[in-house]
Formats: sequence, C-alpha cells, structure tokens
Amino acid sequence: MIIRDVFSDVLLGLAVVLVLASSLGVLVMRDVYQKLHFVTPAGLVAPVLVALAVLVQQGYSENTVETWLTLLFLAIAGPFLTHATIRAARIRETGDWRPGGDGGVSTEEEAP
Repeated sequence: MIIRDVFSDVLLGLAVVLVLASSLGVLVMRDVYQKLHFVTPAGLVAPVLVALAVLVQQGYSENTVETWLTLLFLAIAGPFLTHATIRAARIRETGDWRPGGDGGVSTEEEAP
C-alpha cells in the first residue's frame, strides 16, 4: 500500500467522521437556528477534506480540477442557502422575515 493511499483514506475517514458528528448535532439541537450551525461543517469542511483526498490520490488532473470547481461552487452557494433557510424559518415562525416584523398583523387597535 502506498503512502498516498493511506493519506487519502485518512482524509476520507475524517470527512465521514465529521459528517456523522454534524448529523448527530442536527439530531440533538432543538430549533432550526441551532441546527444550521451543525450543517456548515458537513456542507463545507467535509467537501474540502474529500477534495484534498482526491488531490492526494489523483495529483493534478482533470478530476482534481472538477472537484475543486465543485468545492468553489459549494463555498459560494452555501451561505446563500443558509440565509434562505433562516429567512424561510423566520417567515414560518413570525409571518415576516424582518426583525420585529409581525406579518402585517397589528397587535394594537387603531384609535377611532
């Protein structure tokens, strides 16, 4: 077995452990805001470990370039997806995404 294979397997193993730990965190946390903190390692750090494993195993090749382009897309799209998820959760809870928003429902009665 070549040292390259061992190092690649270690990186992939770390990625699997990270995803399992993140999944456990999502399972244990109570609300959506806490759960989203545990999605980030599985959605960004684990793919970096996988991309490093591909780089170690393949060297610089077409597969490596495609893997890193995919990782770049994940790094760019991840924050937008998280923001959209938080906004949707806020709308579901309060009826409006803005802080202090009440979804158009007035809690005070208007004076005549």
